[in-house]
Amino acid sequence: MMKMGQENGSTRHLIMTLLKTKGPLTIGALAEELGITEMGVRRHVLQLEQEGLAKTRVVRQAMGRPLHMYSLTEKAEEYFPKSYHNLALELLRELDYGSGLDAVNILFEGRRRRMLGQYAPMMERRNLEERVAELSSIQNAGGYMAEWNREEDGSYVIREYNCPIRQVATQYRKACQCEHSLFEELLDAKVTRSECMAEGGQCCRYAISPKNVTDKTSEKS
Repeated sequence: MMKMGQENGSTRHLIMTLLKTKGPLTIGALAEELGITEMGVRRHVLQLEQEGLAKTRVVRQAMGRPLHMYSLTEKAEEYFPKSYHNLALELLRELDYGSGLDAVNILFEGRRRRMLGQYAPMMERRNLEERVAELSSIQNAGGYMAEWNREEDGSYVIREYNCPIRQVATQYRKACQCEHSLFEELLDAKVTRSECMAEGGQCCRYAISPKNVTDKTSEKS
């Protein structure tokens, strides 16, 4: 019988772990491993199927009823720990040691140019507020937990509460510089970063103002 119950919470998680490590499995096999009823297991497995996290395959036998074997889908992989940031850091360090920091910076600049080419068409024929909203949506899709608001003076603020590349950005600040530059190009606006998670901030905060407003203020001063 499985002994993971004390290590991690729910029956749902334990079923997913079993399917990950020992699958494909039948309802009966899962129930035996977990020490609970087949009815209890079936309820969880059906829920996983409805969410697209599990799938079933019918295996016919020479004798007896066909077996319904359950396994995880690709979507379920998102629920298991990943260490992509460790791999990314290792690769960047190898490039740094072998070719120098300039080579690493060139890599980040290439990423910025690619993203600019991908997202710039989405900003066409939009005013600044619409561009800010669209950029926030783009960042949300990338896992940055972004939100935006308009200030009383007519400027805008974007806050990102999660940084998927935080470990990389902490060591290679060029990543943050490229994001800042990308925002300015996509928004066609003046962008100022006042807080950064890679520097220990609670979020990444960007203040955004129209270029013409900034230019007029500069001329007066």
